[in-house]
Formats: sequence, C-alpha cells, structure tokens
Amino acid sequence: MTELYARICGQIDAAGGWLPFDDFMAAALYTPGLGYYSAGRIKLGLGPAGGSDFVTAPEMSPLFGQALARSVAQALAQTGTDEVWEFGAGTGALAEHVLLALQALGVTLRRYVIVELSADLQQRQAERLQPWGATVQWAQQLPETLEAVVLGNEVLDAMPVQLLHFDGEQWQERGVAVREGTLCWADRPTTLRPPYEPPGGFLPGTVTEIHPQAEAFMRTLAQHLQRGAAFFIDYGFPEAEYYHVQRHGGTLMCHHQHRADSDPLVLVGDKDITAHVNFTGIALAAQDAGLTVLGYTSQGHFLLNSGLGELMQQADVPARAMAHRLLAEHEMGELFKVIGLVAGPEFEALGFAHGDRSHTL
Repeated sequence: MTELYARICGQIDAAGGWLPFDDFMAAALYTPGLGYYSAGRIKLGLGPAGGSDFVTAPEMSPLFGQALARSVAQALAQTGTDEVWEFGAGTGALAEHVLLALQALGVTLRRYVIVELSADLQQRQAERLQPWGATVQWAQQLPETLEAVVLGNEVLDAMPVQLLHFDGEQWQERGVAVREGTLCWADRPTTLRPPYEPPGGFLPGTVTEIHPQAEAFMRTLAQHLQRGAAFFIDYGFPEAEYYHVQRHGGTLMCHHQHRADSDPLVLVGDKDITAHVNFTGIALAAQDAGLTVLGYTSQGHFLLNSGLGELMQQADVPARAMAHRLLAEHEMGELFKVIGLVAGPEFEALGFAHGDRSHTL
C-alpha cells in the first residue's frame, strides 16, 4: 500500500466510509507530493520507453503550436491584448512553439503566463523556456482583471468529475469505499442527473459523468477575463453525443505506459485519470457568465483553418507524417475538438472559418 493509497483510505474513513468520485479523482491526481500530477513522475512522451504514459499534440509535432499561434495572433490583434495565459502547460512544448511562431509573425508579447499545479512540470517548463527570460512567468491564480488570450490543451479532461449510475429505476452517485483494505465502487441515491436525456431514456446499468468543476472553472475564467479570447482543445462531444444511449459505459479513462484502461482504483497515483469533455456544458457555463462562443469544431478543421496545411508543405516528410496524426480522423483530428470564446466584441475567428459546429452544442 503506497502512502497515497493509505491517505485516500484514511480520507474515506474520515468521510464515513464513502467518498464521491470527484474527491477521489482530485486526491489521486493532485495530492501535494503524492498525486499523479504532483509527485514528479514523467508523464508526457512519445512512447513508454522513457517512462511516460501518454503523448499530447505539442509533443507530437511543433506544427501544432505553429498553427495555433496564427489563431492566437489574430485573437491578440482583434481583442487589443498583449498577453497569453496557458493553463496546464505540460513540458512547455506548446509555449515554446507558440512563442517562436508569434515571434516569426512579428507579434510582441508583454507576458506569457503559465498556470501550473505540478511543481516538477513547472521546473521542466522553466528549463525549456529559459531563453524567453522574464517574458515567461508563472502564476498560481488568476488576477482580479485579466486581459489576454487564454490557452488550454488537454486541461478540461483532467478536472475531477462526478460519476452517476442508473440502475433502471433511479440515479445513484458512484463513489469509492474500502472493503478489506481494497478500494471498491459504492453507490448512493442522489438527486443529481445528467443535463441531457437521450430519446427513449437511459439504459439500465448506464454509468456516466457530470462536470461541475470544469463548468465552475469556465465561470471563474469568465468573471476574470474582461477583454480577450480563449481556446480550449480537448477530446469530447456535444451533450447529445456525450449522453448518447450507446455510450452507456461513460468516458472515464486511465493512461499508464501508453496503455488505456477504465479502472482508476488500481495503480492509484501512478496513472492518469481523465474523462471526455461535455462541450455543451462548457459553452453554456461560459456563455451564462458573459463570454461569447466564437466557434466549435474538430481539431483537424481548426488546424487546417489556422494554416497547418501550408506549414506541412514547408516541412520534411517525417515532420509531415507526425503532423498528419493531428488531422487524421482515426488519430486526433476528429476525437479532439476546439472551442473558442471571447470577452468583448465578437470577431470571425480564423480557426472556425470552415467546419464550425457551434450549432451542435
């Protein structure tokens, strides 16, 4: 039993023998010094040989950041801002590629600010981004007033979710208990419900997620973002697809050594835990708090709209092959989506020029 495992068991005991899944997920990922994102484990890499668990688009190809930078440059100009804020910057790869591309585009930034919860990732970011000196800074919280372009790549999926189970008659909230020293699932009756019900209702045995923390994050961001734009890139669906009757097992997923599984109760602290994003909920939370949706589309469409095709033509064959994985429907191009938001006057955002799916939200 690891120290983290023992601590979570103690947390369950202190809570009366049952812990909501979002509290368990938060403990497994973010317990200081012990959780997956805060214990110093290597997380990001192209393969398991280096000890990593998954790869993100910026590690896969620098062309991802270069294309995104074109949309960032447009948003900076349209909103009259000169700062970029990135949430969860990973190894710093996206920041590096965006900074280089903005420089090449003649864009001058006052600051590039990273909000990072992981101390070891922040250290890796600082080493990688050292050439930019004081331009790159770190923050633990949002300022009272924010005027900037905000970026978040695979951030929303790592925010703790609540699990719901439908037994055919009533909804129950799924949590975690301890039985004979082993973590196990345990359900309790609840008044919580998914925000959408598919035609014909949910199948008995359905397990799914709701996302109060991610939606609260969007409301908080909207309260602080007085002028600027935001782009969030993640895997997910509109609510009608998210809660489709065929997706009755939910979207909860774990990643360890580049293998995926659906059991977060084993290897606690040693593997990532994520859930797909309900982009309808994200859009509504942001809109209700005062932001305007600029667009919503697949990552493939967004990157092509932002000039990835042109960048690929200038690249060598191996670089093109890696960048193609960002676009291919069977890789990242369709599963990953991009939502754009703005505080202030709306504008025709480059990344959503073709293939905008805002009507599906």
